[in-house]
Amino acid sequence: MKINFVYMVKFVLSKEQKNKFKEVIQEISIKENKKISLLNLIFCSDDIIIEYNKEYLSHEYATDIITFHDVNENGETEGELLMSVDTIKENAVRYKTEPDEELKRVIINGVLHLCGFKDKTKKQKDLMRLKENQYLKIN
Repeated sequence: MKINFVYMVKFVLSKEQKNKFKEVIQEISIKENKKISLLNLIFCSDDIIIEYNKEYLSHEYATDIITFHDVNENGETEGELLMSVDTIKENAVRYKTEPDEELKRVIINGVLHLCGFKDKTKKQKDLMRLKENQYLKIN
């Protein structure tokens, strides 16, 4: 699995953080039996994610993450997690957690979406939260 870290804002992860996130992504891929060949983790601002929300989801507000994916000719998933650093930091304060832990939760959420999990209904949200909490324990 190829994982790229792309920064559209002034935000940089340490090598240790990158390795931690790579490990949890690979663990989810294995445990959820989903072959992900390429994943771009894109860090942006609220302004940027609002534009993507407008264009792709008809929402005019910031969210912490938008997940994009496609299946290549080999049947493998290729995805992009577009994440607003601004919203992630705000959510860390709101939920009284560390920003790094909130970022990990958001990445896990995006990877679970790549694995086919949804969070539109209450039942889907409950399962998503259960899975997120399970994978937050890694590292």
